[in-house]
Amino acid sequence: MKRRTLYMLLVAAYLAFIGISFVACYDPGRQMGRSLAYFAFEMLKILPCAFILIGLFEVWIKRQTIEKHLGRQSGLKGHLLGILLATTTVGGLYVSFPMAYSLHHKGARLEVIFTYISASAICRVPMTIFEASFMGGKFSLVRLLVSIPLVVVTSMVLGRFLEKRHYAVMAG
Repeated sequence: MKRRTLYMLLVAAYLAFIGISFVACYDPGRQMGRSLAYFAFEMLKILPCAFILIGLFEVWIKRQTIEKHLGRQSGLKGHLLGILLATTTVGGLYVSFPMAYSLHHKGARLEVIFTYISASAICRVPMTIFEASFMGGKFSLVRLLVSIPLVVVTSMVLGRFLEKRHYAVMAG
């Protein structure tokens, strides 16, 4: 059986399970259906705008600019710019991965891309403000001061490891 056919069968079975759950009043299946609808709606609110912005980034930002600031010669500045870019990312990793692909396509180093992805998971401004309001500013500051250097060091190690092995991102 082809992989695509199997995938379609699994999706159909999942949707059938949710539909039957609503008809049969099976509460776990209903909760799964509500969660699916909620997350799909949330993604539909964010993703179109994010993809438009990524498309504009592709068109407006020159490859030479990315290579200069996030490429081979960027050094630590590239990591810091990657973190700064990540703090403004909305939509979490749903948006970060396509943006990371775009950065790679324009010539950013793997190290900087890993820093961007990791930082977008832990350093987004709205998330940090939310965290500080519940856990306190001191906690958030300590978490960021510990996390950011670890992100940069880990990204450097992983990027260099993969570059030594001539890793290449495959086109989708």
